[in-house]
Amino acid sequence: MSNTILKKPLITEKGAKLTDKMGRYTFEVARSANKIEIKKAVEEMFDVEVKAVNTITLPSKNKTRYTKSGLLRGKTSVVKKAIITLKEGFDIDLYTGI
Repeated sequence: MSNTILKKPLITEKGAKLTDKMGRYTFEVARSANKIEIKKAVEEMFDVEVKAVNTITLPSKNKTRYTKSGLLRGKTSVVKKAIITLKEGFDIDLYTGI
């Protein structure tokens, strides 16, 4: 179940600052997942206790690229992100096995 809900962790500079200062982790999740399902999936997969789950759905964007063969137009896909706040004393190690 958790494999279909949690797609991948989002490791960015902003996310790293959130992790260091406030113990928050950012994941890309399935668009159909709700906060309760996300909380259960994180607790099950990483064996931690979740304090809060905040979600945000990023809309698609139009993209244009100029190439030798002409103008290429396309769109990015819609992405849903979840920002997970853990209870005191818990953390997730996303870097093991790299």
